[in-house]
Amino acid sequence: MTPPETAATPLPPQPQPDSAPADDDHLHNRAVADRDATRQARQQMVGQRPGTLIVREDALPPRLFLVSYDDTAFTEQEYQQYDELLAYFHQHPELKHWIDVRGYDDLPLMQRIQEDFRIHPLQMEDVLGDYQRAKVEETEDGLFLVSRMTEFTPLLDIDDDQLSIFTGSNYVLTFQDDYEDCLEAVRLRLRTGRSNIRRRPPLYLAYALTDVVLDHYYPTMAAIGDYLETLEERIFQGRPDRRVLNRILHIKKDIVRFRRLVYPEREKIGELLRMPEETVPEDIKVFFKDCYDHAIQALDLAESYRETVSSLVELYMSDQANRANEVMKVLTIISSIFIPLSFVVGLYGMNFQREGPDGRINYLNMPELYSPWGYPVLLAVLVLIVIGQLTYFYRKGWLTNR
Repeated sequence: MTPPETAATPLPPQPQPDSAPADDDHLHNRAVADRDATRQARQQMVGQRPGTLIVREDALPPRLFLVSYDDTAFTEQEYQQYDELLAYFHQHPELKHWIDVRGYDDLPLMQRIQEDFRIHPLQMEDVLGDYQRAKVEETEDGLFLVSRMTEFTPLLDIDDDQLSIFTGSNYVLTFQDDYEDCLEAVRLRLRTGRSNIRRRPPLYLAYALTDVVLDHYYPTMAAIGDYLETLEERIFQGRPDRRVLNRILHIKKDIVRFRRLVYPEREKIGELLRMPEETVPEDIKVFFKDCYDHAIQALDLAESYRETVSSLVELYMSDQANRANEVMKVLTIISSIFIPLSFVVGLYGMNFQREGPDGRINYLNMPELYSPWGYPVLLAVLVLIVIGQLTYFYRKGWLTNR
């Protein structure tokens, strides 16, 4: 057998979280667009017959990749025609095959794949719907698994894509709606030949795909943790404005959403571990137990970050309360200084005349009104009152942070 020319798939770029804040309006518009796309996809299914296949309007044209391997042989190629891929698949039943379909925007092709690999219409509907939670189901030939691939994008939000996996006696069939994914590590292990994937049954490849999806949860959570630290530093170092609170609330929604993605993943793996040995052999369950531990750790991280976000909200509100207290403190000091001054000025503004209409002197009525030094003396008294109050406030620590 002469293997076809290998077409190496480039490594997908790993997103780095931007330390600078993204535009809040853009984040809001992105979130609204994602919700609208999901809502429209679900509304299209309302009232439809179960198993009706509908392709989303924003779906990409499909690209077909085939990786064929065994202990000694390995081929990898992207096919332009599905018939060529299927012919090679049928010509080499002795090999194990990974058929990777990226993009859904070809309904007739999806229906042909469904027929050729005996996929149930309800399961194919879940594949094309692309918003299914993580789960596992038994099929005629093996298993149907759904996982959610995640990444923390430069726009400072969590992006997730669905990975659908079908297993058979000598193949693994995967579907995803994007050309880029987090599965390049598995492809690299297959190319090098030093991995157990090439020596074990196709179900082990399904485990490896599930494991690498779970492993990519950790960079996502690490990026979230770094961003939370950045927000915390901004609260401590400066005077945070309303945009900081908006970002905190935005990342809080992403963490809650991430937890909703990981929790079904744990339940899916738990269900795999409970399947009979005829479906999932014990030597494969050992590896899925490791995935189960990874899912629990990811959930623990999500819970920890959710508590951190709640603490950031409380910290922000405390900072705002402290700022309000500082403002009230300054206003109170100013009011306290002017209260005695207003009293003195108001007292001398009552216009009780020293000399009556009949020329008699009222000795009890403000003798300072006719004093040549009355006004300067009054100003000096007011200044002394202010100095005395400021001295008293300073000794009490009201003018400092003591």
